[in-house]
Amino acid sequence: MQARRRTTIRGLAAAGVLAAAVALPALAVRAAEPPAPAAAPIELASGVYMVAGTGGEPDASNLGRIGNAGFIVGRSGVLAIDTGTSYLHGRALLAAIRSVTEQPVRLAVITHTRQEFLFGAAAYREQGIPIAMQKAAATLMASRCDTCLQTLRKTLGDDAMRGTAMFTPDRTFTDPLEIDAAALIGRPIQLLYFGHSSGPGDIAVYDPRARALFAGGLLDAQRIPDVIDSDLLRWGEALRSLQALPVEVIVPGHGPSGSKRIVTQVERYLNQLTTRVRALLVAGAPLSEVPDSTALPEFATWDQYDTVHRRNAALVYLRYEREQLVK
Repeated sequence: MQARRRTTIRGLAAAGVLAAAVALPALAVRAAEPPAPAAAPIELASGVYMVAGTGGEPDASNLGRIGNAGFIVGRSGVLAIDTGTSYLHGRALLAAIRSVTEQPVRLAVITHTRQEFLFGAAAYREQGIPIAMQKAAATLMASRCDTCLQTLRKTLGDDAMRGTAMFTPDRTFTDPLEIDAAALIGRPIQLLYFGHSSGPGDIAVYDPRARALFAGGLLDAQRIPDVIDSDLLRWGEALRSLQALPVEVIVPGHGPSGSKRIVTQVERYLNQLTTRVRALLVAGAPLSEVPDSTALPEFATWDQYDTVHRRNAALVYLRYEREQLVK
C-alpha cells in the first residue's frame, strides 16, 4: 500500500502562500445585487463548519450548488475548503463565513476538479484570498474546464454565472506541503494526498484536533461516486488509509456529513461494482448489456444511481477489457 502522504499546515508560508494572502490587495466586491445566500453553516466540531450543497445535478433551481463546501476557523484566520460553482456562489460562501467569524480568510484550498467546487474562486481572489490546488488537479482543470464552464452557462443561465471565469490557482503543489498553522490560521491542519486515486490531484483536509475530515472527491455520501477520472486500485488504498485515521466526522464532497461509515459504504460500492463488472466480462457479456446487468440493489436509492452508476459500469468494463487486450 502506498504510504499516506500528508501536510501539517506548515511550510506553505515559506512557499509564499501566507505572503500572498497578506500582500494581495483587498479588492472591492463588484457592485451588484447580493447573491442568493448559501446554506447556513453547520458547526460539526469546534471551529469546523460545513456548508451543504443540494445534491442532484446542476440546474436552474439549485443554481448548480450541488457540492459541499466548508471552512475551519483558527485563532488568527480561516481556511476555506472549496469555492463553489460560480462567482455568485463564491460570494455567498464568503458571506456564510462572515456570518460566523470576522477572522480573515487566509487561503482557499480546492480539493478536486469538479465544476461545483471550482468556479467560485473569482469571488475569493477579488478579496485577496489566494487559491491553492494540487498540481495534477490544476492541470486537469486547465485541460477541460473551459468546456465545463460553457456547459454551466447553458444549464444555469448567464445571470447565475455572472462574473464566473476560468482561473489559474495562485499556488500549486505536488507532494504534500506543510502550512504553518500558527502563522496562517493559528490551528494545525493536514492536507492528505494519496496520489492519483479518485481523481488526479484529489486531496482531503484533516483537522487532527477536531478529528474532522473534508474528503473532497474521495468520498460521497448517499450518492454514487463517479469513477470517470479514477485509478480504482489506488482509490481503494486511499480509502483504507482514511479508515486508519482517528476521524470522528466527515464532510463528503456530496451528501450529508457522517462518521467513517461513509468510507465503508464507498468501499462496498466500488467493490461490488468491480466484482460484478469483472464477472460480466468473464461471462462474455457485450458492453451494450453491461449497464442493465450491473444492478446493485443496496445502492439503488443513492443519488445518481440511474445515471452515474450505469456510466460507471460501462467505464469499468472498458477498462478491464483493455487490460485483457494488452496482456
